[in-house]
Amino acid sequence: MPRFPRIDPSTAALPGSLFSKLGHKLAAWTGELYPLHIGDTWMEPPPGCRMEDLTVAEYPGLHRYTTVHGYRPLLEAITERVGRLQGVPTEPEQVLVTAGATGGLSALIRTLCSPGDEVLLIAPFWPLMRSATLAMGGTPVPVPFFEQAHDPRSAVEAVEAMRTERTVAICWNTPHNPTGRVIPPAWLEALAVWARKHDLWVIADEVYEHYRWGGAHVYGRSLAPERTFSAHSFSKAYGMTGNRCGYLVGPEAVMTAVRRVTTNTVYCAPRASQIAALRALEGPGDRWAAEAAARYAELGSDAAARLGVEPPRGSTFLFLDVASALDERGLDGLLFDLADEGVFVAPGLAFGPYPHHIRVCFTAAEPAIVRRGIDRLARRLAGRDDAPTGEAR
Repeated sequence: MPRFPRIDPSTAALPGSLFSKLGHKLAAWTGELYPLHIGDTWMEPPPGCRMEDLTVAEYPGLHRYTTVHGYRPLLEAITERVGRLQGVPTEPEQVLVTAGATGGLSALIRTLCSPGDEVLLIAPFWPLMRSATLAMGGTPVPVPFFEQAHDPRSAVEAVEAMRTERTVAICWNTPHNPTGRVIPPAWLEALAVWARKHDLWVIADEVYEHYRWGGAHVYGRSLAPERTFSAHSFSKAYGMTGNRCGYLVGPEAVMTAVRRVTTNTVYCAPRASQIAALRALEGPGDRWAAEAAARYAELGSDAAARLGVEPPRGSTFLFLDVASALDERGLDGLLFDLADEGVFVAPGLAFGPYPHHIRVCFTAAEPAIVRRGIDRLARRLAGRDDAPTGEAR
């Protein structure tokens, strides 16, 4: 038990920043910046769905709390949408509007996971799922997946190899961050059957549901609704990362407990963000997302071609094995060399046991800037260092 001046060990183990080693270089950089390390978009939200479009005159109480559950018109719109898209009868009591998908997933882990419990994370994984599990005193268990799974049977074998008597849940995300893949429906169906067999919860992170160009996306709740929670994000869907608004859907009895956790942590998502989200769901959002998907697909295909890898099939990322470009300094050496050119990428170890990989986001800056950054990255990976550095751009 921590005593002054110590703190809780699980909290001490949490990273202060996912990519902190290069923070000082990022802060000091004065030339053109190529921020390929962060999952964001250069696109502003749909017209009519931006903070500048909201007024107190139209929305009295704009700057006040909503209920913990969420802004009622938004809850109703989400309920209708989820039931229609997922093909599962859904009631508002099964939905919780959250402070981003991050807030919802963190509250869910707090609800499902006791100290010492294990959560299987399909790896590579989204880094904050590991952090959320650690913060609760749980044990995140990476499951190297795509390098082992080739069909439904091998997908199940990969997770079964890591299951123990302490396993309480499995978490996957698709379309996938960081690999840009889409987990095939048959694989997900097999994983759902396996989870039911072993009485496990299923956490389906589906924040990139709008962005897929190869293979069908199957919602996790359509496979095992009695045990599955799906996480969704207005941040990723409609370019609203700064608004911190998302939602979680799952079995009603557990969602009631998740609301209790939310009550005692963030209380509620910002009202203005929820209103902007509602306006997006009323029509502009899906039109915006369709346009964004087309632009993202082109950018992802171009980036993959320049880097000599397969194009992404979903999400906004590429996950590159850069072992052949490393010297005796390892991945840190490559990251620092890239940073000296203003190119910032995410290290593979943030996503699991991948010391020779990097993640690249191809949507976080204007397309012309991303293309220049990808070109610099490709030159460096090819062993060329003739790109200009410093302020001379």
